Amino acid sequence: MEQVMESKHPEFAFFGGKIIPISDAGVDIRTNALQYGTAVFEGIRSYWAEAEKKNYVFRMEDHYKRFFDSCKIMMINIKYSINELCNITKDLLKKEGYEEDSYIRPYAYNSGLDLGPKLIKNDQDIFIYTIPLGEYLNLSKPIKVCISSWMRIPDNCIPPRAKVAGSYVNAALQKTEALLGGYEEAITLSSDGQHVSEGSAMNIFMVKNGKLITPPTYNDILEGVTRNTIFELVKNELDLSIIERQIDRTELYTADELFFCGTGAQVSSIGNVDGRTVGDGKMGELTKKIQNIYFKIVKNEIKKYSHWCTEV
Repeated sequence: MEQVMESKHPEFAFFGGKIIPISDAGVDIRTNALQYGTAVFEGIRSYWAEAEKKNYVFRMEDHYKRFFDSCKIMMINIKYSINELCNITKDLLKKEGYEEDSYIRPYAYNSGLDLGPKLIKNDQDIFIYTIPLGEYLNLSKPIKVCISSWMRIPDNCIPPRAKVAGSYVNAALQKTEALLGGYEEAITLSSDGQHVSEGSAMNIFMVKNGKLITPPTYNDILEGVTRNTIFELVKNELDLSIIERQIDRTELYTADELFFCGTGAQVSSIGNVDGRTVGDGKMGELTKKIQNIYFKIVKNEIKKYSHWCTEV
């Protein structure tokens, strides 16, 4: 795992409608979202391009579109447009002055103080903060994972296609189980207990006999922005198509390659599942190609994808 150097950041947050010192941003302990998880969030990355000495926010507008979709599901009304949130985010990053990769966390929540878990008749608000962030998972070598005993929450309980704050208790149980068992991450099964869903907080891809396969959206997955990016780059750069179909647990044991993808995870190779070595245990050839192309794209090194990279 990459060692994150101590940083003075973050210094600022967008809170209460303006950018203020982050030490001044706080909520009442009675806040509805704190009590019941009635909030949604996004995770967005900004990449420092050393050669250009510039920061690029990757697919910011697409992330905020998903943010609005999550808000719609949770009946949270945001008084800002997507364009306004993008501009606020750029202003916040400019004030921080990062010369390193960073992570942006928009958070829309029920800010009222009334008791009771409900989505209506409640005050609502939004805040945004940023933090320095390098590798969430080890990218230099394949990681060791397990199949979690905690299944993914189905759409008709807490919709996994929305990044609902309270639903990440599910992910926390999965991740913690993995860490306590000596693994680095968990793979979850869909709510029927029969098919692969995703990681604790990232999507999964499998390579088998030269084919790239990933679970479909109806297997209780988050519709990932990075997942969509993989679809595009594989089609355009490698002339491959991706098969969306259900994956059985034991297929993972016989896969040629496996990798996670996500805003946090980026493109992270999996080398062992439940004690079974994946392929030869090393990062697979296709995974490595995808990882290399991905990091060129997010740092604006492949200009046909520049529309995905917002300069700060």
